Amino acid sequence: MAMNMVATALLLVLAIFPAALAVKYTVGDASQWDSGVDYTAWVKGKTFRVGDSLEFKYGPSHSVNEVNKAGYDNCGGTPIDTHTGGDTEIDLEKVGTQYFICPTPGHCAGGMKLAVTVVAASSGTPAAPTPPSTTPGTPSTPGSPPAAGSPGTPASGSTSPPPPKASGASKGVVSYVLVGVSMVLGYGLWM
Repeated sequence: MAMNMVATALLLVLAIFPAALAVKYTVGDASQWDSGVDYTAWVKGKTFRVGDSLEFKYGPSHSVNEVNKAGYDNCGGTPIDTHTGGDTEIDLEKVGTQYFICPTPGHCAGGMKLAVTVVAASSGTPAAPTPPSTTPGTPSTPGSPPAAGSPGTPASGSTSPPPPKASGASKGVVSYVLVGVSMVLGYGLWM
């Protein structure tokens, strides 16, 4: 009986663990890596973390060059790395912004470029930034409220910013949890 519980717990941990660590993003989703896709819009709302990966799927007239910021801005330069073959997976291994372009003449200038900001891996949803309590250089008198409309005092009727959107990682965790629960239940019924 104890062996069944250990096996069940192990299956559950193994099913959940990979999803909590990384997410694979297909660049452009169904549109993939192709001309006419707004990659700036595609990035919005996504949180890319160290350990995630980007999968570029593309036809024979395209390829993927990883470039620096100048190469991204100018659609050229010496690539950091070049990828061909139609299906390229790139691991996001460091914090910072990574830049990608299609080097086929005219494609990058037509918008076929991607800038991805990668943040440190974490186990939770990032907290919304908190506004500073006082503005440097603004004198305050102890015991008296700040003047209306002064920096650091919210205007009447203002609201706090909305919480950040969930990243694709949370969707992956749910999928793995469902698979893990199904495996555990199936194992329990089989024994």
